[in-house]
Amino acid sequence: MSDDVPSWPSLYNPLIELFPLQHRDPIEPSGRYLHDPHDVFRFTLYWTLILYTPAYALCGAYAFLNLAFPPLRVPLTTAGKAKAKAKAPRPGSGSYRSVPSVPGERIPLRRYSRQLGPGGGQSGGRTPARPNERRSRLTFALLVLLVFAVFAVAGALVGSAVVGYVLAGLFKAAEYNMSTWIPFIGGLLQTLVGFLGLWPTVIDFI
Repeated sequence: MSDDVPSWPSLYNPLIELFPLQHRDPIEPSGRYLHDPHDVFRFTLYWTLILYTPAYALCGAYAFLNLAFPPLRVPLTTAGKAKAKAKAPRPGSGSYRSVPSVPGERIPLRRYSRQLGPGGGQSGGRTPARPNERRSRLTFALLVLLVFAVFAVAGALVGSAVVGYVLAGLFKAAEYNMSTWIPFIGGLLQTLVGFLGLWPTVIDFI
């Protein structure tokens, strides 16, 4: 067992480990192997960040653009307006129901408290200022983008810790030499599983 830790990624031709299988040494001279569990976790984390986070970054950027710059609403054409008017219920068609009135009953009316000034404006109480809709929309879009980034990094970190240390424990228990290709395969499998969480739930939400 060599104490030299290979630098990341240290990938090599994997065919030297496969063909031929008989009468081969457990460690190939041109191969690169990991023995420390922390190195396995580190290699797995690097591969997961490269393969896992771009998908979340794309989804976060797409959600950010949809919220910050919403698509314009296309006005209805003449044919669309006529079609919508034809679908609207008409009085007497059964969609409307009249309210029976009781003789002598008066409908209570609520008094309007604001008085009109000489110029026709309201003299009492000012209407509260409307918040900046564009600024609020941009702030919410940035928060959504930040949430996607945090979930991407956190998911890669937690998943790499689980996958990396489990693989290191299995290889150590079996007294196998872990190739530097194993963390790459672990990161790839974790990325494929993460894609199941992106589609269709996250895509439909966006």
